[in-house]
Amino acid sequence: MKTAVKEKVTFAKWDIAEILDTKEDIAACLEVALASTDTKFLFETLGALARSKGMSQIARELGVTREGLYKSLSPDGRPSFDTIIKLIDILGLRVRLEQKAIAREEA
Repeated sequence: MKTAVKEKVTFAKWDIAEILDTKEDIAACLEVALASTDTKFLFETLGALARSKGMSQIARELGVTREGLYKSLSPDGRPSFDTIIKLIDILGLRVRLEQKAIAREEA
């Protein structure tokens, strides 16, 4: 009787930063993250956006270390609001707020 051999399958880690090429892509990605209201997801997304433009350059423009920027944009990071707004500006974007649609109650 033959024994089945299990082969270990591995996957390469995929990084969305590798495919964010245009301002439209970056804006759409950030819009999804902001709409989610999940701060961990937002920080991870901001980290990916920073990586897509070059983390070292972004860190220099923000006036922080590369390592500090990685740490603050990790899922457990706590970047200041100032850092978030400056990063969004460096990425060539701005935040615009709009009122939520209010569902009408049925009588």
